[in-house]
Amino acid sequence: MHAGLDGRGDCGQLLFETIEAVKGGTIDIEKAKVIGTLSQVMVNSAAVEVKHAQVTGQKGSNFLNKVEELPPGITGVRQHRLMG
Repeated sequence: MHAGLDGRGDCGQLLFETIEAVKGGTIDIEKAKVIGTLSQVMVNSAAVEVKHAQVTGQKGSNFLNKVEELPPGITGVRQHRLMG
């Protein structure tokens, strides 16, 4: 189990690791299918949140813009977004 999956890039990493595990025979097919199904649920959830943000005029969502605690000494984050 991966601690700290944040629903974004980590999901892709987990999928690649799962593919490698299936190829190497270190994970059974049923577990790999469950991981694939759950990953698809996450993708679908993100798509719904993006659509909701578009319809309501929001610039993001909790899923896409996860709020994280800042490390000691860091007082803020500046994000630059491309428009268009």
